[in-house]
Formats: sequence, C-alpha cells, structure tokens
Amino acid sequence: MLDYIKESYNELRNHVSWPTWAEAQKLTVIVAAFSIVLALAVFGVDKVFSNVVELYFNWIKS
Repeated sequence: MLDYIKESYNELRNHVSWPTWAEAQKLTVIVAAFSIVLALAVFGVDKVFSNVVELYFNWIKS
C-alpha cells in the first residue's frame, strides 16, 4: 500500500501535465456555464412532461 501511494505521488508530481492557472480558470467557467445550461434544459423538460401528465389526468377525470 505504501508503494502504491509513493508511485501515485511520483506519477502526479513528474508525469502529469497540469494546466496553467489561467487555463484552469477558463475551463472552470466553461464547465460551470455548461452545467447551468444543462440544468435549465433538464428543468424545462421536466416542466413540460409535468404539465403533459397533469393535463392527461385532468382529461381522464373529466
């Protein structure tokens, strides 16, 4: 287990190419914006299906 931790640390330290701070900030903004857009899309689809189901049950009751 100790060897695994040492090798993992060595891999992260020496072989991973880390983004610059500016690049990390830009990518974070892109991910946040995409997440908001996707959440709004899911909310919209949920609202539409909710209204359709409500109309269907109101139609069945009448």
